[in-house]
Amino acid sequence: MIRSLSTLTFSAALLLAGSPAVHAVAGGTWTGAGPGTQQSHTVPASQMPGPLKQVGYDQRLGNQVPLGLAFRDEAGKPVHLSDYFGPRPVLLVLAYYHCPMLCDMVLSGVGGNLRTMTLKPGEQFDVVVASIDPKETPEQAATAERRTLEHYGNTKSTGWHFLTGPQESITALAESVGFRYVYDAERNQYAHAAGVVFLTPEGRVSRYLYGIEFSPRDVRLALIESADHKIGSLADQVLLYCFHYDPKVGRYGAAVLNIVRGGAILTVLGIVMMILLLRRRETHEPGPLGAA
Repeated sequence: MIRSLSTLTFSAALLLAGSPAVHAVAGGTWTGAGPGTQQSHTVPASQMPGPLKQVGYDQRLGNQVPLGLAFRDEAGKPVHLSDYFGPRPVLLVLAYYHCPMLCDMVLSGVGGNLRTMTLKPGEQFDVVVASIDPKETPEQAATAERRTLEHYGNTKSTGWHFLTGPQESITALAESVGFRYVYDAERNQYAHAAGVVFLTPEGRVSRYLYGIEFSPRDVRLALIESADHKIGSLADQVLLYCFHYDPKVGRYGAAVLNIVRGGAILTVLGIVMMILLLRRRETHEPGPLGAA
């Protein structure tokens, strides 16, 4: 019972570390913001408890992921990261399959979120889940795949890939996307933050989203931007004009200036249309009776 409570507390702390409210930034500090408020404060990483001092995300936007890294897929087949890049962007999740709580929550959140979207894995993008534990097996990856696809609502869906690999491949991939984690020997667990990374079809880091539950709008916009606007609709382009990605918090926020500009343009267009309609009406109105 004590060990279960310890695991719960440990996982809750790591969830906090990966959430939009509290997350690691490149400067080694932790930024927090209360629910419903835009106020924030900064806490030095050295003051965080236990392993939280060493875990988090260092955003490396534009960094190239080494696509030659060797892994094995959920069927045990040798693969390279390059096998999943080329035509589509990639949603990358770094986790481990025997994680007692946090990783399952992240994967469940990804599966449930993508379930509501019209963009589909295997069609407009791919999902790659890579284990950070070199001792894990393809059998464990296959089990995680089945659980995640159940949350997604389609156990036969393609475009999901669950990988295991050697320490050198794991380390190189984690470093390339700025994912910092640490092994806790006392609990036989990995301390890590919660979040997902979006990669371009060429394998460059494009966007980060933090936490275990992600706004479908944010996921969609991150995928569209990662694909260089080659997927999505006209409505998505309008949303991207009104919302911009904020790397400090790992989510999309309203682009107030763009919204004001858009409103001004619509107002001017409305006035012009009204003037044209009035002039057209005046042109077609008959003259006064008895006019020559």
